[in-house]
Amino acid sequence: MAPFLYHTNRKRHFLFLFSVFILSQSLPPMALANPLSPPSSCTKGPGPVIPATPLLSFLVRVQETALQTYGKSNFDPKHYVDLPLKSNLSTTVEAFDKLPKTEDGSVSVKDFEAFIGKYFNDAGDDVVYAEPVDFVPEPHGFLPKVENPEVRGWALEVHALWKNLSRKVSSSVLHHPELHTLLPLPRPVIIPGSRFTEVYYWDSYWVIRGLLASKMYETAKAIVTNLIFMLDTYGHVLNGARAYYTNRSQPPLLSAMVYEIYNRTCDVEFVKKSLPPLIKEYRYWNSDIHELIIRDAEQCNHFLNRYYAMWNKPRPESSTIDEELASKFLNDSEKQQFYRELASTAESGWDFSTRWMRNSSDFTTLSTTTILPVDLNIFILRMELDIAFLAKTVGENAITEDFLRASQKRRKAFSSIFWNENMGQWLDYCLNNGADCEEPQTWKAENQNQKVFASNFVPLWIDLFNSDIHLVEKVTKSLQNSGLLCAAGIATSLTNSGQQWDFPNGWAPLQHMIVEGLSKSASMEARTVAKDIAERWIKTNYVAYKKTGAMHEKYDVEKCGEFGGGGEYTPQTGFGWSNGVVLAFLEEFGWPKDKKIDCD
Repeated sequence: MAPFLYHTNRKRHFLFLFSVFILSQSLPPMALANPLSPPSSCTKGPGPVIPATPLLSFLVRVQETALQTYGKSNFDPKHYVDLPLKSNLSTTVEAFDKLPKTEDGSVSVKDFEAFIGKYFNDAGDDVVYAEPVDFVPEPHGFLPKVENPEVRGWALEVHALWKNLSRKVSSSVLHHPELHTLLPLPRPVIIPGSRFTEVYYWDSYWVIRGLLASKMYETAKAIVTNLIFMLDTYGHVLNGARAYYTNRSQPPLLSAMVYEIYNRTCDVEFVKKSLPPLIKEYRYWNSDIHELIIRDAEQCNHFLNRYYAMWNKPRPESSTIDEELASKFLNDSEKQQFYRELASTAESGWDFSTRWMRNSSDFTTLSTTTILPVDLNIFILRMELDIAFLAKTVGENAITEDFLRASQKRRKAFSSIFWNENMGQWLDYCLNNGADCEEPQTWKAENQNQKVFASNFVPLWIDLFNSDIHLVEKVTKSLQNSGLLCAAGIATSLTNSGQQWDFPNGWAPLQHMIVEGLSKSASMEARTVAKDIAERWIKTNYVAYKKTGAMHEKYDVEKCGEFGGGGEYTPQTGFGWSNGVVLAFLEEFGWPKDKKIDCD
């Protein structure tokens, strides 16, 4: 029954998109102010900050002492802010303050390890295994297009990884949340893996795509339930389910998750419960800290969005790293702005990349809050379209019309603000100096960032763009000539900076969005390119898995079968979104019986 529902809903969505075009011709023009969000105002002064909890502030002190005690070798600062307390905070702080210290403030390894062992449980002890309620070793109708027995066997092993990555919070987190930085989520989750023992926001979209291929609909719904819990509790979906993530979100894909689950299940009650939180999240992303106005060449105002974390201190999970990076700044205000840029870049999901730097050779020139990113605005356009579709599904026609108006306005912005005709790409837009002002900024061509990033092609993911065959063919040609297409997939950028969201790394989400957009097109050339990229990505995942016994967070797209590197932590395995994208690609494209899957 599920495949029939899936294809029926795809047809229904196509008809809905056609209605978007028809309705956009008849709806009255949208007012200057967005009726779905609070009035836009520019951020004044230092910007908002969500205060840290006393536990978190103390764990940062523990982290700093650990660095002094052990040194930098194999030091992971996240480990220390993930430690659960055994007893109350005041007792633990008192014991910590009594530790004997040398003149430079360090503690002996013996004394520090004795303290940690006495007052803390191990990092990761606050999550426990949760048996997925809907896992079966080989689901009925699983990946019907995969005919090669070798590939099918591997796909079933990837499918089985959902069991390995399934967790729920421990009873201690539920009954004594004050002892933990892990948040008391109500339902089981799928974690990314390795050091990431909590659920993450944007990772979850591709995890869910894989779960849907695995027919694990209840597990997918539980993830959305947890994200909505965070939204209801904190006012936005957090970067991840830890106390140190309350100051920022991540790329907003909650509506896309709800849409994909509905598309497979036709669960109208699920949509009804999800719709009010989706509208709440939309308002958050269109609040004063995230929204700015750009006036185009025709004097039309466009409300567009940026990343902006509510934080101006070192990120607790990387505090010791951030403090060292900020040491070049001489005054506190410069340091605070740099710390906000670090946290805002983490909110983007691309932490870190030359995409966000004014000077690609100087990490301290991060300026994420002064950039209107193409992909963020695509995610919000998709949110508008998803909410319009979901509202129509449950009979909320007034909401549908409001969000169609919003999507109509944003679609025009992509033509006048982000599109670059000469390059055949959509480009990030850099704000003028003094961006925090109440007046609209006037669009300037030189403010488009003309460096090539995979994000320049993400608008293809949206049906409003991939349904335009002439546009798709122009963008496909641009992608083919961009230098991003490599032996094992799409590179994130053309700059080898040592940062993980730069060359030569390729990431599952970027492969998936671009491939899915190209494959939905009516262009034969675009669909051929999509299939080729997907096959290269499947191969590199397969070969790396056979060599290492693991799925990886990122891959080196220059070399088939090699995982990626760079950034501020060692490469991780598991791995939620990589598993999800491989299963989604195999579901869409299959693998013929006689087709080889080695790198040659």
